[in-house]
Amino acid sequence: MKTLDSIRFVLVGTTHPGNIGAAARAMKTMGISNLHLVEPLHFPSADATARASGADDLLASAVVHDNLQSAIEGCHQVYGMSARLRHLPVPVVDPRQAVEQIQQYQDGAQVAIVFGREHSGLSNEELDRCQNLINIPANEAYSSLNLAAAVQVFAYELKMSFNPEIKVGRIGEDREAIDAKDLEHLYSHFEESLMAIGFLDPQNPKNLMRRLRRLFNRADLDRNELQILHGILRAAEKSKGEF
Repeated sequence: MKTLDSIRFVLVGTTHPGNIGAAARAMKTMGISNLHLVEPLHFPSADATARASGADDLLASAVVHDNLQSAIEGCHQVYGMSARLRHLPVPVVDPRQAVEQIQQYQDGAQVAIVFGREHSGLSNEELDRCQNLINIPANEAYSSLNLAAAVQVFAYELKMSFNPEIKVGRIGEDREAIDAKDLEHLYSHFEESLMAIGFLDPQNPKNLMRRLRRLFNRADLDRNELQILHGILRAAEKSKGEF
């Protein structure tokens, strides 16, 4: 089984220690803990610890290397991050495509994601050690992400891919699903109610019910919402009868 432990983030030549701390924080929020540093200008550093905001355990376990070759030793695949698309014979993928590739590697395969210097990125010689180049599609007029932001983007893609059970839904609600039969009952109730209150002319219905179907098909109703709509329709029918 593939795990995030097989993926290491390698920061090359980081000049500001705060960026190391911010990158560690970005990694930890996504469950990634394998941090390697190549010739950081200042490390360890109080600035790095402060910016880590609780991810200082990643800083404590970070492995410091004298060169990139040492940092990627034992890795089966190496990806280099770059904001600039260079004229090099290196395949270029975006973060999501890179993660899809990583998922195809055999279990236990070690993968390195290499991030370059804040101002100049990775050198051509360093990119020569990467099998793929990752480029984050950004605003063409201002495409440069800071180091921690780039780390966060890729860490997020990894987290979502390696944890497919994560679902984005409505906060604070337990939603009971409904089925096609429930929806048909609702549409029938709508048609009956709208005719009862004089909103729908059965002799000239046009596309009203079709449009209502499209509306509620998009809404992804749950059981509570379905019952609310039925209640509104019953109240409308009752109110009509009282006039």
